[in-house]
Amino acid sequence: MRIHLLAALLAATSVSAQQDPAQTMITNVDVFDGVNDGGIENANVLIEGNLIAAVSTDPISAEGATVIDGGGRTLIPGLIDVHWHTLYCCSPQSSVVTDDILGVAIRGALGSEGTLMRGFTSVRDVGGNSFAIKKMIDAGEIPGPRILPSGPPITQTGGHFDYRPYQAVPTNEGDALWYWYSVGLMMQADGVPEVTKRAREVMRMGATQLKIAGGGGVSSTYDPLDVRQYTKDEIAAFVEVADTYNTYVASHLFTDDAARIAIEAGVKSIEHGFLMSRETMEMMRDNDVWLSVQPLLDDEDGFSFDDPVSQQKWIDVTNGTDFTYKTAKEVGVKTAFGTDILFDPKLAERQGAFLAKLQRWYSPYEVLQMATSTNAELLELSGPRHPYQLGPLGQITEGAYADLILVDGNPLEDIDLVANPHENFDLIMKDGVVYKNTLD
Repeated sequence: MRIHLLAALLAATSVSAQQDPAQTMITNVDVFDGVNDGGIENANVLIEGNLIAAVSTDPISAEGATVIDGGGRTLIPGLIDVHWHTLYCCSPQSSVVTDDILGVAIRGALGSEGTLMRGFTSVRDVGGNSFAIKKMIDAGEIPGPRILPSGPPITQTGGHFDYRPYQAVPTNEGDALWYWYSVGLMMQADGVPEVTKRAREVMRMGATQLKIAGGGGVSSTYDPLDVRQYTKDEIAAFVEVADTYNTYVASHLFTDDAARIAIEAGVKSIEHGFLMSRETMEMMRDNDVWLSVQPLLDDEDGFSFDDPVSQQKWIDVTNGTDFTYKTAKEVGVKTAFGTDILFDPKLAERQGAFLAKLQRWYSPYEVLQMATSTNAELLELSGPRHPYQLGPLGQITEGAYADLILVDGNPLEDIDLVANPHENFDLIMKDGVVYKNTLD
């Protein structure tokens, strides 16, 4: 009965994607290719199947192609969010206590349509069991972005993803797994043998990279921000398992101590890092470690927590946002864009507005480059586990995936255009398929 209900809900709310012919021509557009500063004026772009076949200021011969006249608008690559939670974004935090995996998954599936319609054609999911949603999106059964899933994020006992009730400890050997561990929304592992086993299980589920909690968190109860989580040997075990799968480990953390141990153990993506020093960022740069940071501020979009301890931790973390961005830019750390929107479907609608906040620290060109080709470079750390390898993402170049947005205006001059995609994005294409077209 629940399966039938899910199918009905998805059918009732899904976007009807236009099944394009073998060729589509977009004419009369100014192109930002995702890589180079400035644009290609008055260009034509030919799409064959799901890939870009040509980008030229000269006429392109494509008899029989469907022609879309861009009317002088700006064509940009589909946007990429590298710190997204397909399941966590759209369910209230109370659902961890009161709901089941079907409720959380249905909200995640329905919310994926909104993600795509905001112009985010690819996401790196850094926590949650989004495997079935990804498969359904890839099969064309529901609309949504490409997903590179980390699967359940892995925590130590008392770590950032240990949301069990206070009375859950002590545990005994042979105890049943907590419900949310057993359904893969998150996972717990302690000690090198168990870390190795759980990491392998997550990779077996289909993860493209591993996500661990290497330090204290905001939304969780039992881990102060300064706590370094997992020993160096345990983190190294995660890294070794990831390496055997030719991929990498991303670690949630905030502080110098946690970051330095993670870097020494081989972690390649630091998630957040708002309380790190300049010296630690220099260490990241020297070791080719990415900073996946989010423009989180205690402003009109600030997260709200029922627990006053979590709310104070939020203030402490966001006090470091400005320093983190400024210093990372000065030092030259590889920096990626994500949002980390949690437990609030209304806030998820502000995904593009979070991107526009980057103009505090970057030019519009730098913002768009980060959310397209730079983020795509981070995704490529997944190596052969990367599920989309026919061409590059985040670019409008020959051979790239046809993930495209036609903007009414020029975001290279006014980045605020991306904050209101429903009004300013006139065409959204993913994988050569048109999901939105208001030009007609």
